[in-house]
Amino acid sequence: MGFLNKIKNKLGIGGVKVNLQFPGHASKESKQIEGKVVLTTKSEQEIIEVKIKLVEEFTTGRGDNTSTKSFDLGVVKFSERYIIKPGEIKEIPFVLPFELLKSKADSLSEKRGVVGKIGKVSKFVSNEKSTYQVKATADVKSAALDPFDKKDIRLV
Repeated sequence: MGFLNKIKNKLGIGGVKVNLQFPGHASKESKQIEGKVVLTTKSEQEIIEVKIKLVEEFTTGRGDNTSTKSFDLGVVKFSERYIIKPGEIKEIPFVLPFELLKSKADSLSEKRGVVGKIGKVSKFVSNEKSTYQVKATADVKSAALDPFDKKDIRLV
């Protein structure tokens, strides 16, 4: 039975479950997201680290000319090792600071007058769009594939 448990642990079956909890939106001006990560498990596991990050998916272009880039805007790590037991719920509150990146068109569109209008037209023509996700990953000692949770967030 021990061999079967090792295989299940490596594959994450019955292992640690990660659940992100935070409001569905955050203020761009506050430059931080507050929430918590909830960890549960069906078998005893050792947690090495929990990492939370805000990721921007930046897309430009239309149709076949679409390109997407991914940027990490903020990361927070909790490196305290601990054992989580079956039925136990571990809650980790976090404050995730972030710094937004601006494209050239974004910078221009914030200006006044003709330059601002040029920036807005440039954003429209290049079809610039950004989506944001918060991702939490738990580094579990016995798992080959670390469990994670990711959720979309709207920055207003």
